Amino acid sequence: MSNSTDKPVQIEPVLFFSALVVTLITCIPIVMFQDKALVVLTNIRKYFTGNLGWTFMLFAVAAVIFFLWLIFGPYRHVRLGGQDAKPEFGNISWVAMLFCCGIGTGLIYWSFIEPIYYMQGPPFGLEVGSKEAKEWAACYGIFHWGFVPWALTAVFGVPIAYSYYQRKTKRLSIGAAFEGHVKSPGFKLFVDLLIMFAILGNVVTVLGLGTPMLSATIAKFTGVETSLTLDIIVVGIWTVMFCCSCYFGLEKGIKRLSNFNLVLAFILMTAVLLVGPTSWILNTFVNSLGLIFDNVIRMSMWTDTAGQSGWPQGWTIFFWAWWLGASPFVSVFLAKISKGRTLREMAVAVLVWGPLGCAVFFGVFGGYSLYIELNGAESMTAMMAASGPAKTIASLIAALPLGQVMLPLFIMLMFIFCATTLDSASYVLATVSTKELPMDKEPARWNRMFWSVVNGVAAISLMFIGGLKPLQAVAVLTSFPLLFIMLGAGYFFIKDLHRYETRSVSALQPPPESLEEEVAKQAA
Repeated sequence: MSNSTDKPVQIEPVLFFSALVVTLITCIPIVMFQDKALVVLTNIRKYFTGNLGWTFMLFAVAAVIFFLWLIFGPYRHVRLGGQDAKPEFGNISWVAMLFCCGIGTGLIYWSFIEPIYYMQGPPFGLEVGSKEAKEWAACYGIFHWGFVPWALTAVFGVPIAYSYYQRKTKRLSIGAAFEGHVKSPGFKLFVDLLIMFAILGNVVTVLGLGTPMLSATIAKFTGVETSLTLDIIVVGIWTVMFCCSCYFGLEKGIKRLSNFNLVLAFILMTAVLLVGPTSWILNTFVNSLGLIFDNVIRMSMWTDTAGQSGWPQGWTIFFWAWWLGASPFVSVFLAKISKGRTLREMAVAVLVWGPLGCAVFFGVFGGYSLYIELNGAESMTAMMAASGPAKTIASLIAALPLGQVMLPLFIMLMFIFCATTLDSASYVLATVSTKELPMDKEPARWNRMFWSVVNGVAAISLMFIGGLKPLQAVAVLTSFPLLFIMLGAGYFFIKDLHRYETRSVSALQPPPESLEEEVAKQAA
């Protein structure tokens, strides 16, 4: 990818400084008034999940239908950049970059610990410890990281890519997808400001989950004590990694990290599968897939209005909000790396390859975790109650055969997984805050590195509160406005397809060479 500097890219000052101010206004009170901030964030989470959770459910199902339409619909062969455009990345690197961008350390965290949570509090009012509860504990994590949330997190990617590569908009952002439909430039800037806020909120959530887990694993391996100081050191090292990867850009930075991480993840999963209870893990995985396929519609729509258990609000709706909060940077990043791909290829990557990778993670790591809980010498449930989830994950890894060999490899995997996700987020924040971005250029290096530092500082501020509930609140709060932006972007994208692609196929009139040409014609 070219990084020519004959005409340096410039930031969009309104977006850049507005996003920075919003971040400071959010983080400073959290650090200064920790107890009050915890109460406020908890109330926000309860309100949105309890009263508006059904909107996340419906929009998630709509996102799946949207991608299925792209796979089987009449526009599946539309190629981004023109029918002669060639992909900039090979298939494996492309999928690896999408996968590593979309999941971060959250996948490692939840694949180990999520089944244990479901053992403690099973869905559908099942009795704790029953056979049915054990089966659902194994499968629900796969569902929460399956094709439904992947559709939700990548839903903006196709409209953004189409606007940028087909309609030749000058900015690679969600706001640009509204150009030609909404005349107010202020509205598009407001949309992009919301997007940047959502990205920052999601980054804080990823780091807030990943940092304690990584710190606990380092402590388990080295014998040092876990502490806030160790957490801050971990975030500092991550921030340096983000800066380095962002500095080198897509080809030399994020692509190489993603490829390496995919290989390392495969090695570790294979090792756990072979040295662990292999037959038990595989049988449980197959059984879980069957249970999901048999109940996917109910799981996608269950709000438990009659039972009022709060289970779907605390889990499924939270995960949908979290995945939607990641959609701005996953979608912009997906659009950036997908030149030369067809709409069908993008949809298949989202609905098949991403979910398949997550399913294997949960099948192996989640299956191993459940096996230890049900057959091991020590209860993971008791360990979680005594030590918390982060230390429980570290103990699970250490309990493996060759555990002392596995621990440093898992530490490396966690570091790189988080780095690939968060430098992708920093890359996208820099992209969105850039005024014009030609297809052969990347955002300014200083801009990318600046947002890497902001991500780290924002994450540290939330660590002063601690716990899962504040992270859930941030995910829900920053993602809810995206539901309506998603609706508008999807509508205008489909409208553009009907307008330009149908016209091109019928040869009645070729599509305009650029958005500027179309706007000029309308003005005339």
